[in-house]
Amino acid sequence: MTHPVEISFVSNENAALAGRKGRIAILVPEGGRLPGGLPRPAREAALRALASDAWKGMKPGQALELAFPAAMAAEALQLVLLPRRADPAVARKAGAAIGARLGKSEAVVVAGDHPRAAEVALGLALRAYDFSAYKSRKADESEAAEPEAAKGRVTFMHKDPEALAHKATDGAALAEGVFFTRDLVNEPANVLTTSDFADRLLAMQELGLEVEVLDEDELAKLGMRALLAVGQGSESPSKVVVMRWNGGGDEAPLALVGKGVVFDTGGISIKPSAGMEEMTMDMGGAGVVAGVMRTLALRRAKANVVGLVGLVENMPDGKAQRPGDIVKSMKGDTIEVINTDAEGRLVLADVLWYAQERFQPKAMIDLATLTGAVIIALGHENAGVFANDDGFANQFLAAAKAEGEGAWRLPLSPGYDELINSRLADIKNTGGRPAGSVTAAQFLHRFVKKDVPWIHLDIAGVALPPGATDLAPKGATGWGVMALNRLVRDRFEAAD
Repeated sequence: MTHPVEISFVSNENAALAGRKGRIAILVPEGGRLPGGLPRPAREAALRALASDAWKGMKPGQALELAFPAAMAAEALQLVLLPRRADPAVARKAGAAIGARLGKSEAVVVAGDHPRAAEVALGLALRAYDFSAYKSRKADESEAAEPEAAKGRVTFMHKDPEALAHKATDGAALAEGVFFTRDLVNEPANVLTTSDFADRLLAMQELGLEVEVLDEDELAKLGMRALLAVGQGSESPSKVVVMRWNGGGDEAPLALVGKGVVFDTGGISIKPSAGMEEMTMDMGGAGVVAGVMRTLALRRAKANVVGLVGLVENMPDGKAQRPGDIVKSMKGDTIEVINTDAEGRLVLADVLWYAQERFQPKAMIDLATLTGAVIIALGHENAGVFANDDGFANQFLAAAKAEGEGAWRLPLSPGYDELINSRLADIKNTGGRPAGSVTAAQFLHRFVKKDVPWIHLDIAGVALPPGATDLAPKGATGWGVMALNRLVRDRFEAAD
């Protein structure tokens, strides 16, 4: 997998910057005070920059760069505006400004005694992500050469490096989890098959997770006919993977459930060809669940969390399910398939029911790139949040806000049930275009027991936005890993 850039922490006492190669970034608080260690010509140039209209027009978290500063070996000197009382989101944005320009050469971040330096390190790591697994070696690189790191090493100079390193530990685990999710979502479907996905999750047993893979025979015995129907036209076998982190004693777990459609053609209700290549991201919900579980294991979270993902591929084939088919879910409800491209809710229906039957969770959250309708409603700024419990919804929304991950609550109401009532079965899998994201959530609500607090997150707009974000280059964002990790930490972990 792609690993975050290597960051070390050293004392800033007697920090001589003139001979430092690569890039140097300085956290500049309000007032524009510069640290010692800069040679006089570079210091004078930096002071001129701080007095310029360009600097005066900058917002906290933004940076101004001086190329090849005088009397220094560095190729660039970056001045990053970061008030001492900046909130975590601004500090991460400041780090991202550094990470976005990070090259293969080494870099130094002069952090002084800034109280938000750990958040700067996290933002730097997240924005420096680079998925280059399929980029061919450049012509001037030797075939026998050792593989080169995608990004250079970063050194933070700080007044108290040991304390900063300790504060940055959880951030490092979080970055690993986000990167794991991004890698999964960015992978092509000819590589990330259902079997390869399951193998990557099994490998996390080395972190202390309990991982179990249920194959098609086991799923059939359990009655997961809705899930199996989605994948019956694919050569890739359908699977359910269960990941357990038991860090909270005898407490009932929080259950996280993810949609893992490794590629979605739409099936017999085939999608238009334009843009279909992006349907490699239709396993984004499962990717987030996997990233959260990796983070919890790496930071040894004092909570019980079970992550379940349904892995299928939705392909057109002589064996594929058809519009008009009726399938029976694990719950026992029958479902009329109106559109085979509304397949993710069939997968989630069975996995949600299985999670409740087996684990009796204290609460449950599912994530899915479920509907295009949520993008029409919220664009790429917010995930859609649906919930049957106001208190639980507010806890999640607070966690998402604290982590800077956009989320907006949308309604559930019995009135929408009329749109998914079926003439032939208990329910149909789509109610058409009106309120498409709401009827999808209303469908899932049928498979949630009355006494289980539940949230459905439709992440279709935020998993793979069309451009770069504050903390991610163009491509997969890993949205949700940070918010869910915060929710677990704040609401489900045992107190020390």
